[in-house]
Amino acid sequence: MSMKSKNVFRLSVSYVILIILAIAAVYPAVWVLFSALRPGSSLFSKSFFPSHPTFTHFKELFTSPSFQFGRWYWNTLKIATMSMILSTLLTTLSMYALSRFRFQGRKTILTTMLVLGMFPGFMSMVAIYILLLQLDLLDTHTALVLVYSSGSVLSGFIVKGFYDTIPRSLDEAARIDGANHLTIFWRIMLPLSRPMLTYIGLTTFTGAWVDFIFARLVLRTKEKWTLAVGMWDMVANFQNSNFTLFAAGAVLIAIPIMILFAFLQKFLVQGLTAGASKG
Repeated sequence: MSMKSKNVFRLSVSYVILIILAIAAVYPAVWVLFSALRPGSSLFSKSFFPSHPTFTHFKELFTSPSFQFGRWYWNTLKIATMSMILSTLLTTLSMYALSRFRFQGRKTILTTMLVLGMFPGFMSMVAIYILLLQLDLLDTHTALVLVYSSGSVLSGFIVKGFYDTIPRSLDEAARIDGANHLTIFWRIMLPLSRPMLTYIGLTTFTGAWVDFIFARLVLRTKEKWTLAVGMWDMVANFQNSNFTLFAAGAVLIAIPIMILFAFLQKFLVQGLTAGASKG
């Protein structure tokens, strides 16, 4: 077999694998969308495409007295947005300090963060529950925002590594011009950190948006539930196992994530630090 034939064969195999992966990724989403448009309450259907598409399930989510989907949607959006903002602020400030400054206890802090990151979050759930109970924060959205935001800081090594790649000559040039540490961070580091800010924001927002276990542990009042808890209760109740209604809710849940990725994905591939150092 010639070299050209080998390249064609490898390229063909690569395309086949990519097509299979694309089908495996797209098929479940399309199936859920069609299930949301299918009349009735059963997911089983003789045909893949709904014979009589309907938007009744989407309307029922907001009009049925059995659900509070609109309130759950607002609760989740509020918690995820606040967690994203607070987490981005805490992570960027703390990792910038650990990357640029040298102070006593710095290595100890980094080692502690590394060790804590090796353990799953489930191990700390009981301790966090007791702490929230003592602080009278159970059944509040504030508890979720604080835990989501502070927990993301422990996984900030990738942010520190990003700041380590930014040339220190930028800091030195700014100090010569009379800038202080806060000005350097705000005027220089943040504009160069758009890809990393996007990464932190997307991961924190997505994690808070779809989290179920911790939200189920903390939130007890139905009016304060998030979408994950409310949707679980929708199908966990044997008397109300409406799976097409659940599919409609799943479609609405995916909308904010799709919008965020559509508008922010370009920042993930921009090399803003290239040629940023003064010559």
